[in-house]
Amino acid sequence: MSQSRLIFLWNNFGPMHADRVEAVARRFPEAEVQGIELFAQDVTYDWESDSRAAFDKTTLFGAGETPGLMRRLRTLLRMGWARRRATWFLCHYERPEVFALALLLRLTGQRVFTMGCSKFDDKPRRARSEWLKSLVLRPYHGAISTERRAADYFRFLGFSKRPVASPYNTLSIARMRAQAQGADEPAFAERPWVIVARLVEKKNLRMALEAYALYRAAGGTRALEICGNGPLEASLKARAAELNIQDHVVFHGFIQTEAISKTLARSLALLLPSLEEQFGNVVIEAQALSRPVLLSETCGARELLVQDWVGGFAFPHDAPESLAGYMSLLDQDEALWARLSQGAAEAAPRGDVAAFAEAVASLVERP
Repeated sequence: MSQSRLIFLWNNFGPMHADRVEAVARRFPEAEVQGIELFAQDVTYDWESDSRAAFDKTTLFGAGETPGLMRRLRTLLRMGWARRRATWFLCHYERPEVFALALLLRLTGQRVFTMGCSKFDDKPRRARSEWLKSLVLRPYHGAISTERRAADYFRFLGFSKRPVASPYNTLSIARMRAQAQGADEPAFAERPWVIVARLVEKKNLRMALEAYALYRAAGGTRALEICGNGPLEASLKARAAELNIQDHVVFHGFIQTEAISKTLARSLALLLPSLEEQFGNVVIEAQALSRPVLLSETCGARELLVQDWVGGFAFPHDAPESLAGYMSLLDQDEALWARLSQGAAEAAPRGDVAAFAEAVASLVERP
């Protein structure tokens, strides 16, 4: 199959999606690489839609548009027919319009791959739903996923004889480091803990506040900075007040990627206590800036990027005492922090977009 045109589709092109397609364009300099975003504004994240000179990007629905299913179906099918001579990589296989597009592409002889990072253990699974997913995934020739748990889930859903490449979850290490240039670099004793997450139940931020309260009770003095927005903001602030830590917790709201880089650069470590976390791309962002990560065992990034005592620590998502203990351990031990920071920096290339481009190459170059 010709590699002359490679097309990638996501709901919205956040910075990490643009990073990935840009890396593919570098990997295939003779190919026409295109990006398609369904919406100009993401419904989950407030990031700014990103474009790069290395590839052409098409937005199907503008900001403020809320097209119904039939309009989405017509738009994607027309677009797919017009650009059908290509190799396609589609996210959001569960959406009816994306399934219809994948089916059209398969029936017209195009190679089409899915992308995703869900794991079987993300949440309770039902046999009927899993069977329906396996049917929806039948048009795809293969998949790009991330490491063992997510890749095994695709195989469970019917990809035992179809290729599953890795990794999917990647971003540009170089971009993160460039954005952090000029950031304030405080002394070890002045660095805060940082959380970058949506303020929703699955991020488990109430537990993080409880762990932080235990850390303060044990003599810790560092501030906790939370970057993100969401429906739980008021209740989390109320919980901080109940725990009498409100004067030491800073809620920054949602910040764009440039500010994330600078915030992580001046932090002691990233905290990611999620109940459910398919991967956790912010782990790559932290490691790009040589910051250790304390994350729950649920997070998909744990197996690829974070090894205990090397680049951070993993803890049970329902054990605030465990997180608080690791915080207290790292709080006073600058030598340990330096060692974990070095380990984080050394792990970062495993999450770089160059690895995603190679995963794409492993699929499109198959006979």
